[in-house]
Amino acid sequence: MSIQTIGVVGAGSMGSGIANLAAMKGFQVILRDIEDRFLDGALARMDQFMSKSVAKGKMTETEKQETLARIRTTTNLDDMKDADIVIEAVLEDLELKKQVFSQLDGIVPDHVILATNTSSMSITEIASATTRPDRVAGMHFFNPAQLMKLVEVVRGFNTSDETVEELKTLSKALSKEPVEVKKDSPGFIVNRIMIPQFIEAIKILEEGVATAEDIDKAVKLGLNYPMGPFTLQDFAGVDIGYHVMNYLKEELNDPHFAPPLLLKQLVKANRLGKKTGAGFYDYNKEEVKA
Repeated sequence: MSIQTIGVVGAGSMGSGIANLAAMKGFQVILRDIEDRFLDGALARMDQFMSKSVAKGKMTETEKQETLARIRTTTNLDDMKDADIVIEAVLEDLELKKQVFSQLDGIVPDHVILATNTSSMSITEIASATTRPDRVAGMHFFNPAQLMKLVEVVRGFNTSDETVEELKTLSKALSKEPVEVKKDSPGFIVNRIMIPQFIEAIKILEEGVATAEDIDKAVKLGLNYPMGPFTLQDFAGVDIGYHVMNYLKEELNDPHFAPPLLLKQLVKANRLGKKTGAGFYDYNKEEVKA
């Protein structure tokens, strides 16, 4: 299958990053979200990211403008009919994803692959909302999508070999290194390994064994990770880790994946607006109790 136009549904940090990456690699892009303000925010983030690249001499101003010109934004999901592949990057809500896939199934031609950027959720269940489960797979990018080299290509129960190979080929065309997740298991590879590390780091902080700063330093210098667990969680958003932990706990029937109390308090504080956008580095126990 020849892919020239990539549709991306969801213009948050992941969706905008995937759209920016695809446009930088020469693909035409259709980026859709439910409101223009989300699309405007996505374009602003892309402009900011590429402006830094221009300042560093990694791309020219002309290349930046050409990249932006390859991106068409829309609030109409029907515009995905022009895409050769659609990558979904909406919130990590299984029912929402199934709703989006059901709608896309009725919009795009039967041969078009519908891929999800979910980091943990069942590809098989998402595919069940369509009439083409053989053409549904996971294509999990990592944040920021423009820079991180890995893509997890994830099989659902009915995903065809052809679909997997096409997504691997596309990943390489986007200058990524694909790995194949052969079984639709919650968390796939990276989150299955990373989430327990997050949980242990939070528990160490809760127990007063060390500060967030020193835990991050220990992991960076002792394990040679590029960033520590708290820096990474704050970067991605604590709500995301909370939802993934709950999902893994339920799907794997394993209480060891349950979110620690400290993470629950941070998420609650954000939802109540006590410390909107709060992360581990600006956590204040007195402000978020009860």
